[in-house]
This record gives sequence, structure tokens and C-alpha cells, in this order.
Amino acid sequence: MNPIIESYIKQFKYYELLGKKTIDALSDQQLLSKTESESNSVANLVNHISGNMLSRWTDFMHTDGEKKWRNRDREFEEVLESKNQTIEAWDKGWVCLFATLNELTDADLSKRVYIRSKEHTVLEAVNRQLAHYAYHIGQIVFIGKTKLNEDWKSLSIPKGNSRNYNAAQNAAGKRKEHFTDQFLKDEKK
Repeated sequence: MNPIIESYIKQFKYYELLGKKTIDALSDQQLLSKTESESNSVANLVNHISGNMLSRWTDFMHTDGEKKWRNRDREFEEVLESKNQTIEAWDKGWVCLFATLNELTDADLSKRVYIRSKEHTVLEAVNRQLAHYAYHIGQIVFIGKTKLNEDWKSLSIPKGNSRNYNAAQNAAGKRKEHFTDQFLKDEKK
């Protein structure tokens, strides 16, 4: 596999993991509630990310990424009613994304695709989506942290543990490793 595509897949898996761990930690009520009337619930954000993924990654190389069947405004309405529905929507979007990324070839990276009739190279389109999902997953994690407060379990280096973490990394010596490898490896245990 092309190292660029492989790196993208690892990065997307990392963000998928951050979101999934946050969703798993929250109750139905915490997933569905908003902090203010104009804010989004975690369920709204998941529904939006999933809708975006299904639109962008379905028939990625051949049709505009903003599908005619997509109803973006509806993604922000209270359509998910439980944790199970939220997880189903989350998983459905990621399955579509990874199926497409795993099919990309070296030759595809410089090809042109369209999103809302605007031309992108495949690399530009993938970068656009990676940044978009990271933005919203950051929101999901932030909401999770505020709802769980002292019950929150850090998804990266816990506060006050940077020195120990860095010492352990340096003690392992220099090596070729994607920064997400450790997080993803720990998840498989």
C-alpha cells in the first residue's frame, strides 16, 4: 500500500477511536443532550459526520461528493434517539470511508474528484475530510469531557503525565513508528 494512503488510514483510525471511546463513555442522555439551544449534541455531530462520510466516500472517484440524496440540514436534527442508533450511524460512516480508502491506488492520488462541483485532487479531498472529521471529533471529545468531568478518562497523555510519557518514549529508543501506532495497538489489547 502507498505510504501516503497508509498514513491517512492510520490517522482516520485514530480519530475514529477517539470518537468511539467518547461515545462509549457517555450515557444515552449525555449523547442526546445539548449544552445550549444552538449547540449540537454528540448524537447530532455523529449523525452529521456519518452523513458526510456516506456522501463523500460513496462512489468517491466517479460522482460529486455532495450527493443529491444527502440532507445535510437534517443531520443536525434530533434524529438519533439512543446510544445504539448513535453507534450504528458512527460505524456505518467509517465502514464506507475505510472501504474507499482501502481501494485507492498510487495512480488515484493525483486524479480529480469533485465536492459541490469544486475540483480537488484525491489528496486534497482526503485532506479536506481528515480536517473536517478531526474538527468535529474534537467537539465530541470536548463535550464528553465536560459531561463526564472528573469521571473522564484521558484519551491521550493524561494531565501531569507528560514527563513520564516522554521518558518512556525516549527510553524505547529511536524507531520508525507512526504516532498513532501505540494508541491503536493499545486498543487491540
